[in-house]
Amino acid sequence: MANEPKAGKTAPEKPSIAAAPAPVEKAAKAAMTTVAEPAQNLAGKTIEESGAQTRTAMEKSMEQATRTTDGFYKATEEAMEFGRGNFEAFTKATQTYVSGLQELSKQAFTAMQALNEQAVQNAKAMATVRSLKEAADLQSTFAKTQLEKSVAEATKLSEAAFKLAEQSAAPIAARMTLAVERMTRPSALV
Repeated sequence: MANEPKAGKTAPEKPSIAAAPAPVEKAAKAAMTTVAEPAQNLAGKTIEESGAQTRTAMEKSMEQATRTTDGFYKATEEAMEFGRGNFEAFTKATQTYVSGLQELSKQAFTAMQALNEQAVQNAKAMATVRSLKEAADLQSTFAKTQLEKSVAEATKLSEAAFKLAEQSAAPIAARMTLAVERMTRPSALV
């Protein structure tokens, strides 16, 4: 009973829960407004800056990707053009070789035909000899003439073959030189 209020005196009233929030709520709203507005402004600025940075980064990435793609496209075109040039050089070399080989064959055939005609004439001359000494002299002269003609024709044919090899290899050699030049010059891709 010690806790009971004395008669005539009333116990002080405790504030009710419903009455307390009004000043606290105002203070909380004021604090939130004070903190929330700058935070909201900061968040808005951060989002805008982040968006701008992202947009700038994407633009730079796209620009770099475009340059890289253009570089690869150009390199591919150059490689295709170079390959086309190689094919043309190989075709020209082959045509030169084949036509030169035909000409060499004609020259060889003409030389062999001349040697055969000379052999026929030698045989006819041998049929008319009257002595063994005359036959030996005639045969010696024919052999010497045939050997000289054979050596001369072989020399002409080997010179023509060497010239043909140079002519048919020239287009390919030129492409090799161009390839070496292209490999040694700096790349323009980057």
